[in-house]
Parts: sequence; structure tokens; C-alpha cells
Amino acid sequence: MKSNLLMNFTVNKENNTVNVKREFNAPLSNVWSAWTEAAILDQWWAPAPWKSRTKSMDFKEGGRRLYAMVGPEGEEHWAIADFTSISPKTNFKYKDAFSDSEGNLNTDFPRSNWDVTFSEEGDHTFVDIVIKHEKLSDLEAIIQMGFKEGFTIAMEGLDEIFAKQA
Repeated sequence: MKSNLLMNFTVNKENNTVNVKREFNAPLSNVWSAWTEAAILDQWWAPAPWKSRTKSMDFKEGGRRLYAMVGPEGEEHWAIADFTSISPKTNFKYKDAFSDSEGNLNTDFPRSNWDVTFSEEGDHTFVDIVIKHEKLSDLEAIIQMGFKEGFTIAMEGLDEIFAKQA
């Protein structure tokens, strides 16, 4: 299902950031829940046919989500999100990283800082995401891995969840 909702994806190589602005046909409270509750995150966070599986999540400042991206053959890629700042229904920030199944950092891959802002306009919600990388080469590595394509598919999976709620 192709979405006609706003999806802007821009890469800024000057300051090593990716900016994604995405519109959802859902109220702010539903969108906030979808981004901050493990049970809903697991339904859309991985691009199909991959699945997301949360092992643990403590959504608070200083808390962490430990999860796996599980592939169609059962392969697992583990990651963590360390929450650094939360302003309910408005914004949250976290440090993203690849890890092992126990949450130990995989230093072969770069960490990135995610800054996720929510705003409501009428019956639609906009999510504005800024992902900052330490080095340009880190940013380029993520783009090469197919981040834009994968994230676009995941966003469309989230649209389907909201369509069912409507």
C-alpha cells in the first residue's frame, strides 16, 4: 500500500544528519504510543518481512530498549536505544547502537543520536526525526545499508496499524 502522506527524507552531509519528516493519519496519542510502547513498536519497527522483537524496554530518561531485528530465516540483529530525554507527547531523544543479545555495545558499528519530535495538525500527527552521526563515514555507511528504504517500509507498516485502529 503506497502512502500519500508526507514523507520527507533528507541527508545533510555538512553536519552528518538524516532528517525524516513523516505524517500519520492518526491522533497524537496513538502515534506517541506507537513510538514508545514495546508491544506496538514490535509490530512495525522492522521493515517487512523482518520483525522487531523487544527483549526489554524501560521508557524513561536513563532507560533502555533492547531489541532484535529478526529476519525471515530467523537471523537476529540486536540493537539498543538508550533514552536520554523524554518530554511526554512532544519529544524524546535516544542513542541508538547495535549490540549483542545482552545489550553489550557492538563497537564495529557507529552509534547515532535520535531526536524525535511529535506535533498534531488537525487529525494528523507529524513526526520529525533528526538522526545525527559522529562522522560522515558513519552516515554514509547507514545509507549504504539501505536505511532509507527500510525505514520507508517500516513507516508504511505503521500506517497499516493506524488504518486498523481507525
